[in-house]
Amino acid sequence: MARMTAARAAVEILKREGVDVAFGVPGAAINPFYAALKASGGIGHTLARHVEGASHMAEGYTRTHPGNIGVCVGTSGPAGTDMITGLYSASGDSIPILCITGQAPTAVIHKEDFQAVDIASIARPVTKMAVTVLEAAQVPGVFQQAFHLMRSGRPGPVLIDLPIDVQTTEIEFDPDTYEPLPVYKPAATRAQIEKALGMLNAAERPLIVAGGGVVGADAADLLVRFAELTGTPVVPTLMGWGVIPDDHELNAGMVGLQTSHRYGNATFLESDFVLGIGNRWANRHTGRLDVYTAGRTFVHVDVEPTQIGRIFAPDYGIASDARAALALFVEVAEELAAAGRLPDRTAWAASAQERRATMQRRTHFDDVPMKPQRVYEEMNKAFGPETRYVTTIGLSQIAGAQFLHVHRPRHWINCGQAGPLGWTVPAALGVAKADPEAQVVALSGDYDFQFMIEELAVGAQHKIPYVHVLVNNAYLGLIRQAQRAFDIDFQVNLEFENINTPELGVYGVDHVKVAEGLGCRAIRVSDPADLGPAFEQAKKLAAEHRVPVIVEAILERVTNIAMSTTNDISDVVEFEPVATEPGHAPTAVTPLKV
Repeated sequence: MARMTAARAAVEILKREGVDVAFGVPGAAINPFYAALKASGGIGHTLARHVEGASHMAEGYTRTHPGNIGVCVGTSGPAGTDMITGLYSASGDSIPILCITGQAPTAVIHKEDFQAVDIASIARPVTKMAVTVLEAAQVPGVFQQAFHLMRSGRPGPVLIDLPIDVQTTEIEFDPDTYEPLPVYKPAATRAQIEKALGMLNAAERPLIVAGGGVVGADAADLLVRFAELTGTPVVPTLMGWGVIPDDHELNAGMVGLQTSHRYGNATFLESDFVLGIGNRWANRHTGRLDVYTAGRTFVHVDVEPTQIGRIFAPDYGIASDARAALALFVEVAEELAAAGRLPDRTAWAASAQERRATMQRRTHFDDVPMKPQRVYEEMNKAFGPETRYVTTIGLSQIAGAQFLHVHRPRHWINCGQAGPLGWTVPAALGVAKADPEAQVVALSGDYDFQFMIEELAVGAQHKIPYVHVLVNNAYLGLIRQAQRAFDIDFQVNLEFENINTPELGVYGVDHVKVAEGLGCRAIRVSDPADLGPAFEQAKKLAAEHRVPVIVEAILERVTNIAMSTTNDISDVVEFEPVATEPGHAPTAVTPLKV
């Protein structure tokens, strides 16, 4: 046994649980932990400019590779409350991150001491565990339990709050014999898989809906194998995008009210059976449940038993980790295939691809100011299948999901359930930190970009390069579009005449100057013909200077992006003309409905 402070014991456990980097902001109440971090070595630290930014960096770090657990650290009081948004975001998307906060001394927590707040109670609804450790000897056990919980069942975040006197108290702890607790994940039985596969085989037009749980379980390879064995088209959810390559013959496109493809919705509405794996039937995917479920049989596989039946009752449910379930699905399907007992789905899969070929949205516009669709067309040309895209919310994210192409899991890194503005910059830094050799491309509207723009300085200071595509229309575009239902355009307009940059006109904020002032590089593009060269220049600048590089595209002020206004996936309005085939001239007028 060795004698050390509880803070040092915590750091030693982090290393043995696989943590090699932390994101945070030091302060008085967490300085003992930082002292232990420095003395122990082995864990790098990235200094954020805002503690919420640190939590989103931790999210991006976790989301990049299987097994990663991002760690964010802050002092007491407002540092903890600042990180609540990150914890909520991580909880909603089943992302394990560990938030460590300092706290006032145990004797004065209840006496309204400076920056003393019951952060554990505040964080509890958005974590798997939130605890203020009052006994130093409990610190090793609490950290061990934290990693066990973050990885077990449905993954999620944990907050550990450490009073300063607890951190400095010496305890007996032997780091050399420390072992992580076994991870628990429910696993489907063969009988369950045989029943579910029997239901799929009995259907005429089955689909697989693959959610973020497939990504989290690192099971994309098994999903594709199962789809190929059974000939079943796959609908990835927004959080599952990339589990099957966009150009795979069994990729049926995404379904939903907003982040969906015309052909995806059309194919779904033709289906008669849906096998959902690792998905949660999110409302922007399903829309009206009577439309979504009508005429279809559903099987739902999810690692969290209480998710089954939460939105609607499936015809059959299986509580299982996605990888464990898919391994059995493949095993049983291979046996049936060898015996010649799998139905031929060739015609059904071909019909899905026919819809894909004839139900494309138009992207090629030469307008100045440019239309956003052209930005995504040029992004597809400039950034290859190895690109890791990072984005959060808004018309930029919705259009990105409609027009970009993703070919690999963890290459569309999106905050799905919470969607906080400002998430993209720090999350992209976390992704780039986790995969320094990757082509990381962030996507933001101007408002998302402005929310946590100070975090760009983190990329400049710590040499974390990535390319940030900023589509600027000086509007809260998604909210403006939603306000059409109320016949208003109220408090969503960001335009103003910037006295320092009159050439910008009503676009107001000079993002180029701000980005350069924070130590980054930036390029402004007004003509769509210049987008391709700007993206190539941005990649070179990022590689040369090892800093974030922003490409700002000046858009037309108002563009309505295709989406349903009636909460109905069969009633998606196409505000722009669509093409009958990829690259062909549009043949329809606005507005259209699928």
